[in-house]
Amino acid sequence: MTDWVPKTRLGQMVLNGEITTMSDALATKLPLREPEIVDILLPDLQDEVIDLNMVQRMTDSGRRVRFAVTCIVGNGDGFIGYGRAKGKEVGPSIKKAIDNAKLNIIEIKRGCGSWQCGCGNPHSLPFEVTGSTGSVTVTLKPAPRGVSLAVGDVAKSLLTLAGVQDAWGFARGNTKTKVNYAMATFEALKMTSRMRVTDEQAKTLNIVSGPTGIKFAESEIDAEEE
Repeated sequence: MTDWVPKTRLGQMVLNGEITTMSDALATKLPLREPEIVDILLPDLQDEVIDLNMVQRMTDSGRRVRFAVTCIVGNGDGFIGYGRAKGKEVGPSIKKAIDNAKLNIIEIKRGCGSWQCGCGNPHSLPFEVTGSTGSVTVTLKPAPRGVSLAVGDVAKSLLTLAGVQDAWGFARGNTKTKVNYAMATFEALKMTSRMRVTDEQAKTLNIVSGPTGIKFAESEIDAEEE
């Protein structure tokens, strides 16, 4: 990382120490065009391959094979990213998809929005959100503590890396298309950051934007020990 030479203003600010958190970087509204910025600000970032598809195409010179990869990244504490890439080889395609996911990283809001809970901890979503891509529409609702993630496997992967511990999920459309299912879930999570809340609502529902300092894995282990 020491050999990295930033080419953007945001990269220079991060390398010079003017910006030290991912929240501050996103708050600048400057374009995020270098994955190294995310590597510095979120060193504990995890990645997961959601879909790997081989695409074959016949040309005049013969059969052409390419790989389409869909990846997600997250730190398990308020940040999630989604990216896709295509290439002739699997390894470089996965790396490119992960880099694209880093460039599309967002900060989500969490809270205790379920009327059945009221614990005051940001373990779930603060309110109901919906996202759509293609034929797939995903609706995520706050759930009380202990419900865990009552969603499909693809949505569960995104919510886990985003740091959401409890949620109800409902999906319509062709959810077997993992790419659309993942993108619709990502769009739903993106709505949490776009939704404006008042100070009173944020205090009542304990809405937190971005990191809380409690990792998903740690809180999950504590719940199992109890």
